[in-house]
Amino acid sequence: MPNYNKVILAGNITRDIEMSYTPAQVAIAKFGMAINRKWKGKDGQDQEETCFVDCEAWAKTGEIINQYFSKGKPILVEGRLHFSTWEKDGQRRSKLSVTVEKFEFLGGKNDAPQNESYSDGGIRQPAPQAPQQSNYSNEPTPPAQDDVTSGDIPF
Repeated sequence: MPNYNKVILAGNITRDIEMSYTPAQVAIAKFGMAINRKWKGKDGQDQEETCFVDCEAWAKTGEIINQYFSKGKPILVEGRLHFSTWEKDGQRRSKLSVTVEKFEFLGGKNDAPQNESYSDGGIRQPAPQAPQQSNYSNEPTPPAQDDVTSGDIPF
């Protein structure tokens, strides 16, 4: 049977980022998110619930989140669920959290570089952009891909 573990969440950071490092100096950024859900109940009254989720981001992804985000900032994360178990005071405990693999900025202009998303390992990936249309009809059109020869390249 195939397995698939993928989570996409958009919400607000609930506390400042807790930054730590492994003995091998790999960064770990831990933070919480609040994801709100609003709907109308059967009686027509507005209803609301908030889901709180613990997240952690590793390596360069964690360092970038720590640099640009703080409590209250909106964020979109994509990652996988991680189940942890441990023993404390003689009792077995467990927790489900999200390991962040990618994230995107959701805030305004001053929050971060525009049109960029980040993935695990700190690889910058430009966000998809629509092709730019010109309003001027007298501009020359670029050559078709088949019309370009090696002599056209200046290096």
